[in-house]
Amino acid sequence: MAQTARFAEFVWIWDQMLGLNLPGHHRKMADWLEDCWQSGKREMLLMAFRNSGKSTLVGLFCAWLLYRDADLRILVLAADLDLAKKMVRNVKRVIERHPLMASLLPDKRIDWGSERFTVARTAVLRDPSMQAVGIGGNITGSRADVVICDDVEVPKNSDTAHKRAELREKLGEIAYVLGPGGAQLYVGTPHSYYSIYAREARSEVGEAAPFLDGFSRFELPIVNKDGASNWPERFDLAAIKAMRIRTPVRKFQSQMMLEMVAPVAGMLDPAKLRFYDDQAEITHGNGRMTLRIGGRTMVASACHFDPSFGSLRGDGAVVACVYICDQGEYWLQDIAWLRAANPGDPAESGDMPWRDEASQLCAQVADFIARHHLPSVRVETNGIGRFLPNILRRELKSIGWAASVVEHYESTNKATRIEDAFGAVMGAGLLHVHRDVCQTPFLRQMRDWHPEGNGPDDGLDAVAGCILNDPVRLPRVDMPVKRADWRGIGGIFRAESHFNP
Repeated sequence: MAQTARFAEFVWIWDQMLGLNLPGHHRKMADWLEDCWQSGKREMLLMAFRNSGKSTLVGLFCAWLLYRDADLRILVLAADLDLAKKMVRNVKRVIERHPLMASLLPDKRIDWGSERFTVARTAVLRDPSMQAVGIGGNITGSRADVVICDDVEVPKNSDTAHKRAELREKLGEIAYVLGPGGAQLYVGTPHSYYSIYAREARSEVGEAAPFLDGFSRFELPIVNKDGASNWPERFDLAAIKAMRIRTPVRKFQSQMMLEMVAPVAGMLDPAKLRFYDDQAEITHGNGRMTLRIGGRTMVASACHFDPSFGSLRGDGAVVACVYICDQGEYWLQDIAWLRAANPGDPAESGDMPWRDEASQLCAQVADFIARHHLPSVRVETNGIGRFLPNILRRELKSIGWAASVVEHYESTNKATRIEDAFGAVMGAGLLHVHRDVCQTPFLRQMRDWHPEGNGPDDGLDAVAGCILNDPVRLPRVDMPVKRADWRGIGGIFRAESHFNP
């Protein structure tokens, strides 16, 4: 094979044609991309700050790959078709004008559009040299040697758990499109704490490994570790400071510093929670029982049961318990998503007779109540809940635990309840959360929650029920035995009376 230009040289020639200089950070990205390709690394993630020219550079990378091997098939996936077509058009223009690519121009430009094109090649292939597809498009029949995922994660497909799951499912189709030894290159910026670009697994959503586990990573925030700009010619420190002032904090963090946060803050920020690891301790003394957590004495508790007959994979019933300490602070000790097994479930095929769903749920709630030494539970009686209080009383009696079951019909809008419960409590830093709760969907629901949203919020609703069920308790303040009174009517005086009855 004849000697070919290195990728950085290829980019430099193109920039010279346009009368531009090669920025230093483009040179770093170009060297990294070429090093990955030459060393056989076929799974790559390129994250760089917004307006850094990363998509333009990746387009040149696609052109360079075709320059090296005209038989390659490249598929571009983006959040929508228009964005994918933008990269295809850019690569097509490079092929038409770059001096090193004249041999790739076909004599008859039959397959030479903005959505797909085919260069002059020796192989007879069904798929074009480059094709654009939106993430929602059908790629079942496509085959590719290289898949470019250009900004596949955007706010509109990553703001809820359901949308993020759909995105991951669609991206999973890439494995069936790539040929042997095929390459994947993701290009973008994060738009969620649960971003596909996250370096760590999110165990609370069931991830055992990051979505792009094993990918070679290149990350370039706008400001480096020393506080200097990574593109000083265009974004000096004064320009970056002005951008920080004009831009919401979270948007700057995610789009310019590449931090895994949503660009728009949710109504409930988990950063305002106070996490603890201590378990509840029961002590007996002076004829009374005391419950303490981390040195704090608990003076009240609230337990809320929000029932639901969901499928094994759907939303289920939720029960939560919150303690209140002598300082008026709230301690979310536990929350559980309950599931009722079906008659055909293998776990139910033992010697024990199968029980109906209502009895299964109430039995789990009874165990939850006894485990946390709760004296009462409030049951939401909307819908199916109207039939459960008596069943729950039966289950509590069967395990020998005395607790009152309070029936409650909820008429307030759910979003209003959640805002009323969490707003002031979290704003004042009064809500403590046990670390074990982090392994449940509770934090994910909190990050994603919006009043007008339709995402899962059953855990938030259950905890809100606990908080609203207990009256606000003010910390005890010891007052001095005696103090001066500015009103002038205090004090003791003696009056003489000469009245004789």
